[in-house]
Amino acid sequence: MRRMLVPALALALALSAGCARLPSLAGRTASIAYTDTASTTLGRAVAPLVAIHPGRSGVYGLVDARNAFAARAGLADAAQRSLDVQYYIWRNDVSGAVLLDALRAAASRGVRVRLLLDDFGTAGIDDTLALLNAQPNIQVRLFNPFATRHLRLLGYLTEFSRLNRRMHNKSFTADNQVTIVGGRNVGDKYFDTDAKVLFADLDVMAIGPVVGSVSADFDRYWNSASAYPLDLVVPPVDADSAAALRREQAASAQAPPARLYQVATRESPLLPALLGHSLALEWAQTRLVSDDPAKALKDEAPDSGVEPQLRRLIGTPAREFDLVAPYFVPGPEVTGELVALARNGVAVRVLTNALESTDVGAVHAGYMKWRKPLLKAGVKLYEMRRTGRREARGSRSGPLSESSSSSLHAKTFAVDSARIFIGSLNFDPRSIRFNTEMGFVIDSAEMAKQLKETLDTGVPTRAYEVRLAPDGSLYWIEQRDGVVVRHDTEPGTSFWRRLGVRLMSWLPIDSLL
Repeated sequence: MRRMLVPALALALALSAGCARLPSLAGRTASIAYTDTASTTLGRAVAPLVAIHPGRSGVYGLVDARNAFAARAGLADAAQRSLDVQYYIWRNDVSGAVLLDALRAAASRGVRVRLLLDDFGTAGIDDTLALLNAQPNIQVRLFNPFATRHLRLLGYLTEFSRLNRRMHNKSFTADNQVTIVGGRNVGDKYFDTDAKVLFADLDVMAIGPVVGSVSADFDRYWNSASAYPLDLVVPPVDADSAAALRREQAASAQAPPARLYQVATRESPLLPALLGHSLALEWAQTRLVSDDPAKALKDEAPDSGVEPQLRRLIGTPAREFDLVAPYFVPGPEVTGELVALARNGVAVRVLTNALESTDVGAVHAGYMKWRKPLLKAGVKLYEMRRTGRREARGSRSGPLSESSSSSLHAKTFAVDSARIFIGSLNFDPRSIRFNTEMGFVIDSAEMAKQLKETLDTGVPTRAYEVRLAPDGSLYWIEQRDGVVVRHDTEPGTSFWRRLGVRLMSWLPIDSLL
């Protein structure tokens, strides 16, 4: 009898999840970014810089994880009119709590805060978001939400086609004057407080014309058919739970990990340098590429996605193509294009995660089957190895120097040492077909050169180079303390780990990766 109850209960839960439906958006209020923000502190600071660089945006790469956090917290503290914040994942951890507190403090000063989160990355924080949403000047919306809040993954059983499409965008914009766009979500592993994991990542802080493009893009997501006001989906918090949650938040704000972030924000020279016109900005034509939010409902216009936008803006590489992609699943089409480039004399290099460092084994399974055809054509493949945290913090030179103790997460590529892309786009089917993405195309030889130099000098000592033996087998070269070490199996992995990934590679799941 008990054996029969378990599947019956599972079926009942699935059916109850299937019965839940999203509410109507009739009556939802539209809003747009403020444009009259020139008189704010940030507006007055950037105006003279923008004026002497017409048509160009000032960009600054955020490599250091703590600095990347401080930039966001500092902008929240400096904002006087608005904060428009859009993320795929917002963790219920220390950095997530501290940044929510910064948004809460800004709203209490009269700043309008619009927080748009993909619902896939909000697990465990419904009550926290409901309490935040109840505060004056703060509006929270969920993108493509789960109708069922408890055991909500059961929604995939009945609404897989919709829920499989996620908003992977990441942006943080203050007063429509300064923005941050890139690869980092919000969570301790992205900002170097997680004791076990640090993602090596890359963002760009920008001022100038491209900020208006980011704000306009935020507006179309905020007002899209997939953006649901939180109170339509998540019930309000009762008085007792709200009081307990406030006490928990107050205690968390005084805990040592939170103080690390607070100190990092106070001591970071980034925002004072921006306000004081001493920040070493790179001035370049910078263009936003972004998917239509209608992609989440399979209703986007043809050729409107990030991939065709990049093709139009960048064209075909003529000499060099350097790609950094933590989740690299090229499939037959991208593999064919990279092979063609290499055979036409273009120097193609790819840096992705090694099996020992990836946080998604299924992605490695989708990638590994394309290594041999790429190598045969002359494409150079590097796989970031897992490093100790002391080693990971030992160097700060180049856009990938904040090397991870666990996993590469930066998404960037450079073409012909002239242009660079930095954003949320992974080179995998999920990014191209299902998720919405965004990023900057920056016409900067200097930033492209920095990526090239990192791959030239830094990566060989921080990654394995994958090579093809005469008999067709793969081997991995590691440079360790000046000594070259050869590995004939995936380094740093067990037999069972390799077997599991090999078995996954036989499954027809590449289109979902």
